[in-house]
Formats: sequence, structure tokens, C-alpha cells
Amino acid sequence: MSMLKGSNVPVPAPAVRVELGWQAAPGTPDVDASALLLVSGKVRDDGDFVFYNQAAHASGAVRHDGKRPAGGAMADSLTVALDSVEPAVDTVVLAASADGGTFGSVPGLHIRVLDAASGAEIARFDSQDAGAETAFVLGELYRRQGAWKFRAVGQGYATGLAGLATDFGISVEDPAPPQPAPPAPAPAAPAPPPPPSAMPTPSPAAPPAPAPPMAPPAMAPAPPFPAGQPAASVPPPPGQPAPAPAAPPVRLTKVTLTKDAPAVSLTKQGGTSGAMRVNLNWNSGSAGKRLGKKLGRKAMEAMGARGALLPPSGELDLDLCALYELTDGAAGVIHPLGNNFGALHAPPYIQLDGDDRTGAVAAGENMTINLDHQARIKRILIFVTVYAGARSFEGLSATVTLQPQHGAPVEFSLDACTVPSKVCALALITNTGSELVVQREARYLVPEPGVSPQRTIDNAYGWGLDWSPARK
Repeated sequence: MSMLKGSNVPVPAPAVRVELGWQAAPGTPDVDASALLLVSGKVRDDGDFVFYNQAAHASGAVRHDGKRPAGGAMADSLTVALDSVEPAVDTVVLAASADGGTFGSVPGLHIRVLDAASGAEIARFDSQDAGAETAFVLGELYRRQGAWKFRAVGQGYATGLAGLATDFGISVEDPAPPQPAPPAPAPAAPAPPPPPSAMPTPSPAAPPAPAPPMAPPAMAPAPPFPAGQPAASVPPPPGQPAPAPAAPPVRLTKVTLTKDAPAVSLTKQGGTSGAMRVNLNWNSGSAGKRLGKKLGRKAMEAMGARGALLPPSGELDLDLCALYELTDGAAGVIHPLGNNFGALHAPPYIQLDGDDRTGAVAAGENMTINLDHQARIKRILIFVTVYAGARSFEGLSATVTLQPQHGAPVEFSLDACTVPSKVCALALITNTGSELVVQREARYLVPEPGVSPQRTIDNAYGWGLDWSPARK
């Protein structure tokens, strides 16, 4: 049952999952969830802001899990471990921001608070009066006499996520306006010589004025720092520690890849080092319920799954995979089959975090790429296969997010599949020599009879690997 605006309910769970949901439709703005940890109404510093560009709080109590389709709708989720929230924090604000439009054009906007352990719904608030706002505080978790409660808020901001964040004390990086090139100076024409009648005539030099008596030199105060040197760069006096450098302001930029804008340079976005998480979040919806029945081995063989069995849950099982090629010519595949999970700090510098065999894990499937070694990476093709539970991607939906440790996140959704495909190329990462470029592929491929999805991807992109059968 949906709560009324301003009402509150107790939250008895030690940890909750907060789902911000809306109906996905053509032309609907993209929506992002965020959380702010407050002490007496303000953040303590920019680290108290958890969102797509800063996915986890330093305490570990609040985490942004990302988007996932949910039966024709979309949800962006946060996890809040209430029993781990620092004692000084009295409120966790739960907010949303719209990218590419206003909340007046976001149908079905709502927030749900679920018990993280059982999935039971604790609270729900449906927004009914959104208009020209581009940011929204939908609710808040707050302490009262040692216990947590949830309040339905429904307060909008017309100034977007930047205005909302600034209102709570976050320092937001202003995008630098483009600087116009200075106009080229016009060449100066030489001045014509004056006519003879206008030429000045020399006059006798005047006698020099007597010099004034010399006064004792005044002692000027020493400047606070050497001339031409900024104060921040002056070393502290001996015995005193240097002040900590100011933290850079929060960056709110993100990149959404589309058919019209399918590529982006990670290098230009600042993604030049650290770990980059690749997240696949998928949902079977009604299609999964229809196709994800518990099937026997013969039925699965008839579906072309080479005798693979469904996971114990009987649900859809998709696998996040990657083909890689390094600059030294080494090449291979990362996938759950045969436990080929890769390595993060040794070649190929790619590691699959795990295998979500049900689609029920809130964080989806994740792969990590070590960008500290990007100079040794030539290209990476990220793809996904249907391992069990469905004949193809038809009727399924998924969202892909690449989250560099430094730089803006890159995300895109898969288009509807209209062919009997069991393998989809998601994104191609290429090292051009000067930058790392991400290309949205979203390309559904149909394997030929007897050809595995992995080999189908190899044939389409020309890796030339030798394949042998493998299973989980």
C-alpha cells in the first residue's frame, strides 16, 4: 500500500534495499537514484554523497547498486546497511534525478524500501505531483530514539541533481565553458612620417633639478609568500605538517550511449587508471516466467544448449563474457564455463567477479578491467550469452554500465531482440594508441547449428581462437 506524502513508518530491518522505479517508455528521461548522509541537515563532506559517480560510502553503509529492468519498468537501487550507518549520521536522504527531461514526463515514479534479507516490502511511496522538476527527494531514512523510520517526502528541485546536492552542502564541479579563441590582432600599419612643418625642433636641455636629501629607507613588510608564488605552494614552517590538499568537487557527468552517439573516449572522460567495473543487470520479466520453466536435459538439448541444465532455481541464466587481445598478441576468453574467470593483476587484467545464475542478485553480474595496464590491452569485446532458461534474448531486457574508478560512467540499454539470438555483443573497447574508446555494439547474433555462442562471437569479430566444449 502506497504511503501518503509526509507520513512515516518504522523500519525494523538491519539493512534495506531502496528501489527507485518508473515505467520505461520511448522518450522517458533517464532516472538515477542517489543518497545523501546528513548530520543536522547537511553533509559533512562530499564523501557523504552516494550516486552513479561515487558508488559507495567510505563507511560501507550505503551503496549504489545501479539499474535493472523490472518487467517493463526500470529500477535504480541503493543498499543501506542501517546497522552500519555512523552514529553521527541522523538522516539518509533518498533522491532521484532526471537526465534528458523533467519528472513530469516520468510515468509511475515511486520508491520502495525492502528488507535486504527477505525482500519483503516495508514501505512504498508513489509520486503523484511531479512537474517541471529535474531532481526529487522521494523519501528519507531517519533515526528516532535509536530506531530507524522512513518518511515519504516528495520534494522537487528545478535545478537538477547539482541544485539538490548543493542545497545539502555538496561542492559540485561546474563544467568549464568553452573559451572562444582570441581574435588575431590586425597587423599595425606603419604611421606616416609627419610633414616637415610638424617636425618637433630640439630645445636646449633644462638644468637638472637638485636631488632631494636622502631619507632612511622604510622597511616594507615581507610578503606572505614569495612574489609570483601561490600561497598554497609555500612549504610550511619547519616542524609543522603540510595542509591536506582540498578534495576536488563532485563530478556529476555521465555518458549514455545510443544509436546516434554510440562511442565515447574513456581517456577524454578521465578513465585512465584504476579499476573499471562492467555491470550487466538483466530481468526476464514475463518472458522469463514463460520460458524459464524447469526443463529436462532432452528439452535443453533441443534448445541447442548442448545438454546444459537449468540452475536449481529453474530461472533464466545469462553469462557475462569477454574476448580479449593484448598488445603482445595474447588472446583468449573470459567466461564462467570451465571457471575461466581471468585475473585482475596479471594478464589479461580482466576478471569476472561471479556468476549470477538466477537474475535475482541486485548487483547483477560484474566484470572488472584493470585500467592501470591499459597500455597492454589492444581490444576487449564484452558480450553476453543465454546459458539456460530461454531460447533467445527475445522478450528479455538488460542494462549495461561501465563504471571507471576515475571518470564518468558509461551506460546503455539493449534494444529489443527480434531474432532467435543466444549471444549479444555488448561493447567493444579499443586502444587506439592515444586513447581508450568504448563502442556500443548491442548486436544480436544467431549461432549456426552446432556452433557455440562464444565461437559465433569469435567468427563475427575475427579473434581466431581455438574452441573446445566446456560447461559449468
